[in-house]
Amino acid sequence: MRLIRLPSLIVLALVGLFAHTVAGAELSKLVFETSGGPRSFQIETADTPQQREVGLMYRRSMPDDHGMLFDFGHPQEVSMWMQNTYISLDMVFVGGDGRVTRIAERTEPLSTRIIPSQGPARYVVELVAGAAQRIGLKPGDRVVHPRVGA
Repeated sequence: MRLIRLPSLIVLALVGLFAHTVAGAELSKLVFETSGGPRSFQIETADTPQQREVGLMYRRSMPDDHGMLFDFGHPQEVSMWMQNTYISLDMVFVGGDGRVTRIAERTEPLSTRIIPSQGPARYVVELVAGAAQRIGLKPGDRVVHPRVGA
């Protein structure tokens, strides 16, 4: 019985260690310029392919004013999913010019359903579900962050 549990415990320990490392990541300010005025968030960046692959997986919560920025290097069709992601998210697809192109609101936790950009996107900003509606975010709004549009 102990041999069966050991691998599970090791996996859980590694996931916990990784989640703790990511949770301690450096935050930067990202601003959405909406018709109702600027709206600020504290953002982690997913810099490496491994960080982009994991994203916000395994997290059980996130403050309402936090999120994660993914930079795919150049505008392209982007597909995301919610596998191993426990919190519902709003996925904000952003073009190379820093303008919001599409918002996928209130994504389904733990789903393997593909969430496409439906057009070229260079960036994706993931926020807690409901954030886009709460701040009045719409396609065409501008994203201001040192990496966006750089």
